[in-house]
Amino acid sequence: RREPGQRLSVSQVRDKRESHPRSLRELEMAGQGKAPRVVEFFREQEKNATDSRPILAIRTLLLVLEESTATTMMGLQAELEQATEALLLYADSDDSEPSRSTALSLRSGCELFVRHVTRSFVDFPGDFQACKDMVLRRGGQFAELSERSRLSIARLGHPFVRDGSVLLTHGHSRVVMQVLLEAARVGKQFSVVLTECSPDRVGVVEQARGLIEAGIPVTFVPDAGVAAVMERVDMAIVGAEAVVESGGVVNRTGTFQIGIICAALKKPLYVAVESYKFARLYPLHQRDLPATVLRNGPDDNLSFLPEGVAVSAQKCDYTPAELVTLLFTDLGVLTPAAVSDELIKLYS
Repeated sequence: RREPGQRLSVSQVRDKRESHPRSLRELEMAGQGKAPRVVEFFREQEKNATDSRPILAIRTLLLVLEESTATTMMGLQAELEQATEALLLYADSDDSEPSRSTALSLRSGCELFVRHVTRSFVDFPGDFQACKDMVLRRGGQFAELSERSRLSIARLGHPFVRDGSVLLTHGHSRVVMQVLLEAARVGKQFSVVLTECSPDRVGVVEQARGLIEAGIPVTFVPDAGVAAVMERVDMAIVGAEAVVESGGVVNRTGTFQIGIICAALKKPLYVAVESYKFARLYPLHQRDLPATVLRNGPDDNLSFLPEGVAVSAQKCDYTPAELVTLLFTDLGVLTPAAVSDELIKLYS
């Protein structure tokens, strides 16, 4: 447990998962100052939001900056770190909606935001108000750039969609949808094979509806049928929960097997992902992923199993860099090998 007054850095949060409170009530009882109000603001945004969790978290941290009553730079940083910790606790807690994305992308977005805004501290030694004004400006700029990232990725990614091609996508991704809709908007004719994304099928219905409304033909296949249909697919494009230091990706379970099938049949696998999902992780195996990622998703569809049968239905898996062809990001079209260089730039 933390001693009174001891602060946790954002990078230390990832190492303290198991001992954390698991509900909002426990957060309130832990006496974490603004933490419950920060989480409530985040939850209110989630109810009707079309933006991803990292964007909502960045807006929440920006509000923390705007309402901060700190009188020192260390106090301001402490408030940001406390708010970040509260958001990560909520994202990994039992109060968080099980079908939502994991906390990986949220953690990366928060860490990058805090890193970006606190660069101002060394530029204004002794002048707190000038420093706080610069922090607010930088925070606003970071939020705006993050919100526009999908449009940038769509402009870079849609030229890879060829006229008359068949694309396969797995897992509901807002940025992948943006790429496909942009390709349709410029007049390209193509069709999409949409996977089941079991066991929770998060966003599949909404994704299919959006594609159909845009005039894009859609074929639905169960996850077990991906290999059978891949021979008529020209490319696969997926989103990501996180891009790790090696250039590999963490995404909905089933992405790894799609990568293996694409490699075997010489089909490209593209990943469309925002740079705020670049994470300082270096998994070598599936078991190296954080425990909250390996935790089972909703298992309502598995209720037919007899009692006593163990279920392994983790939310995400890890696809190694060698299976990824290119990444479409707001930093440009990158090879997996270029990710580590971009991470150094982002965090330096």
